[in-house]
Amino acid sequence: MHDFVNTVVAFVQAHQAWAAPVAFALAFGESLAFVSLVVPATVILVTIGGLLGASDIDVWPIVLAAGVGGALGYSVSYWIGLYFKDSINSYWPFRAYPHMMRRGEAFFEKYGVFGVFLGHFFGPIRAVIPVIAGMYSMRQIPFQIANISSAFLWAGGVIVPSFFGLKWLTGH
Repeated sequence: MHDFVNTVVAFVQAHQAWAAPVAFALAFGESLAFVSLVVPATVILVTIGGLLGASDIDVWPIVLAAGVGGALGYSVSYWIGLYFKDSINSYWPFRAYPHMMRRGEAFFEKYGVFGVFLGHFFGPIRAVIPVIAGMYSMRQIPFQIANISSAFLWAGGVIVPSFFGLKWLTGH
């Protein structure tokens, strides 16, 4: 995993024009059902924020790209849950992680739409909350409001502190 992180960071460092598409792809993967368990996107996005802080690249297009990627990943996960509903537990990776589904269900039952909002900020449940919202046929509008607003807050919260932190440390 360490090699993957280093490869992506080195790529963005060498090809800074690709920072936004890479941020989009990482955030999409981080927010897509169960992909977030194997892709260390948050660590990479924090590092990319720092790299950008040491350069003259504007951080806001990268935050925007990551927010769109995060929201889209959550939306796809929601639609997976909506489409497969009760049979989803028989498909990989859902059948391989029944405890994650149970934890996500309990979290969703307790917090509802606010749980969708919070889900972007909690790695272990990020993978299942939108799927469960779809399984429960949560209405699309409340889901998307919680999804989109939290995706952009998450993206900014992951990228912006390291961007401005490095700018401050280097005196840029």
